[in-house]
Amino acid sequence: MRKIILFSICFQLLVSFITSAQEQAPADSSKLNLDRIFNSGEFRQDYFGRYKWLGSGDYYTLLERSDSVKGGRDIVKYNTKTGNGEILIDAKDLIPRGEESPLRISNYTWSEDQTKLLIFTNTKRVWRGNTRGDYWVYHINTKELFQLGKELPESSLMFTKFNTEGSMVAFVSGHNLYIQNLETKEVTQLTFDGTEDIINGTFDWVYEEELSCRDGFRWSKDGNYIAFWQLDASEIKDFLMINNTDSIYSYTIPVQYPKAGEQPSAAKVGYIDVNKKNIQWIDLPGDPKQNYIPRMQWVGHTHKLLIQQLNRHQNENKLWLFELESRKMENFFTERDDAWVDIDHPDPAQSHWGMTDVTFLNNERDFLWISERDGWRHIYKKSIAGTDNEICLTRGDYDIASFYGIDEKKGYVYFNASPDNSTQRYLYRVNLNGSGDLTRITPANKAGMNRYDFSPGMKYAVESSSALNRIPTTDLIAIPKYKVVRNLVDNIDFAEKMASLDLGITEFFNVKTADGIEMDGYMIKPPDFDPGKKYPVLFDLYGEPWGQTATDSWGNIWHHFLAQQGYIVMTIDNRGTPCLKGREWRKSIYKKIGVVNSGDQAAATREILKWDFVDPDRIAVWGWSGGGSMTLNLMFRYPDIYSTGMAVAAVSDLRYYDNIYQERYTGIPQENPEVYTEGSPITHAKNLEGNLLVVHGTADDNVHYQSAEALIVELVKHNKKFTMMPYPNCSHGIYEIEGATQHLFTLLTDYLMEHVEAGGK
Repeated sequence: MRKIILFSICFQLLVSFITSAQEQAPADSSKLNLDRIFNSGEFRQDYFGRYKWLGSGDYYTLLERSDSVKGGRDIVKYNTKTGNGEILIDAKDLIPRGEESPLRISNYTWSEDQTKLLIFTNTKRVWRGNTRGDYWVYHINTKELFQLGKELPESSLMFTKFNTEGSMVAFVSGHNLYIQNLETKEVTQLTFDGTEDIINGTFDWVYEEELSCRDGFRWSKDGNYIAFWQLDASEIKDFLMINNTDSIYSYTIPVQYPKAGEQPSAAKVGYIDVNKKNIQWIDLPGDPKQNYIPRMQWVGHTHKLLIQQLNRHQNENKLWLFELESRKMENFFTERDDAWVDIDHPDPAQSHWGMTDVTFLNNERDFLWISERDGWRHIYKKSIAGTDNEICLTRGDYDIASFYGIDEKKGYVYFNASPDNSTQRYLYRVNLNGSGDLTRITPANKAGMNRYDFSPGMKYAVESSSALNRIPTTDLIAIPKYKVVRNLVDNIDFAEKMASLDLGITEFFNVKTADGIEMDGYMIKPPDFDPGKKYPVLFDLYGEPWGQTATDSWGNIWHHFLAQQGYIVMTIDNRGTPCLKGREWRKSIYKKIGVVNSGDQAAATREILKWDFVDPDRIAVWGWSGGGSMTLNLMFRYPDIYSTGMAVAAVSDLRYYDNIYQERYTGIPQENPEVYTEGSPITHAKNLEGNLLVVHGTADDNVHYQSAEALIVELVKHNKKFTMMPYPNCSHGIYEIEGATQHLFTLLTDYLMEHVEAGGK
């Protein structure tokens, strides 16, 4: 359930953009209401557009509104240092022959020599993202524009990529791999066994959701080979979702979905000689149904493949080096952990979704590796030749949050960290040779959450920065001596609008439980807060390994609206969340999801109830996805503390969730069924005493509606009263039907106000 990272981003956008017509604007412009939040558009933020670095980063391109074609977008080239721009491609040149309008650009990619542009358009959704569509190539010099794979079904191409020379592209369509010659336009099919069950060059639902795997093939640097994944999902059972509203007769929607305890798809890696068109398979040791292949890449310009093989328990990651010419394969390193090994390291500051390759140095032998083996998440320099010369580059009792890259010429390694405050993130560097001290790059005036997108040459970076009480801004900075080249987004209008509101006080706190566990949190107090009165509290929680909520980053307006109504809104990060507090903090939740996290939250709340301004009789909690599960656990396990709960898209029974996520943190259910029973909220549903709102989308392919229905059965069995709101044909984000988001947040607001009296007493 990565989920909260993507959801937190989407939620903030939704709060700014989603339409609603709940109330009339108030006479007092300093006060919020639902209409202003969801309908007016007055709190819209500015964002730095869809940019692409060119070359090493001395230039970048942006999509900008065209003056020549109505509704079109020009591609404008900017000098990174000076900011001077010029139209590189006019929208009128992107009008296909016989059409009146230019292509609508969803994404675009430059060839390495920057003479060709690959345009992704007419996209269709596959699971979370729009990864199918049509691709076109535009030649800068000749202005030729043509569609790739034109004879294949509409919107069926996926992950189209240039080879290094820019003479060919490769793509997936219908679970088969193809190449196309850009001069002759000839399309050649490379695999022929692709079906719904045999998946070439891309992945099934669970690989995408839990291992961030989407794009499943790689060109070699010389363009002679394509390495790719093949998944055999023929034994994965279909979970059937039902659509009752889009036709007179209902119909089912099958999703290949391996539940906890079910074996995964069998995965293997092969490579294709582009000239000979023959496929060679790599015979990795071990049962393919008891191992995952989460990552695979070419090593630099060589014909060597680095393949990561993760066992089903996900506590052992083997690194294999395979050489094509000799077909020699060597397991030169294995990462192990008593709990689980992270393939990617979840960090809410980075908002990263995608497959991250291992970073190699120019010698194509040494590489950087992230490990928690000494109790902290550190960067190591290792060698494919062995471990004798391993160096820990980030020495000390602190975690790195995310790795950015190497400036090998200057000898620097860049990463995000915050050794002194887990709620924040800053840019740091260390020397690549292991000498010297940790150096912070982010200046003191940007205290809060900062994330960076470096140019390929590591000379520049786009810096996105905010804090709980500081609006988001985006700057272009120069490295290694930190210098703001220019501001890209200042959000002045948004800042002025927020300054006109009476938002009250937002502040961080630290709470220590009776067992000595210290947790970070923050609260939003009502604008008219009176320390002599007692106030209701709404906890906004997640609490699982994919989300940290108490971060020093810009919040959301809906919570400020609730504070204006007289609620204190709080969030706390328990053990098991991805805070920068060491391995033990993060992995103490292993085989204890639902137990450790809810126990920490309840223990922290007991301490908070001792605060003079908190009303112990008016304590509410809400959350989405993992936060919904947390809400259920708190309402069922600690009914003496929490009087009202609102659970959205919650997992009620851990057995209902997918195998990769749930087995990673809870083990395999056949081996420890009692862990699943004890950790599942449904086991404790009989203890419900307070007010409970259960919300779920019936077309949720992530956390199935099954979870809600099973919970309903259990609550009814024990004669427990509750409120249920299904959203027909809505997925995990509950946004597909018109008005769904507006309706949901109105429902949440009304339910809270009905059951938890607002204001100080």
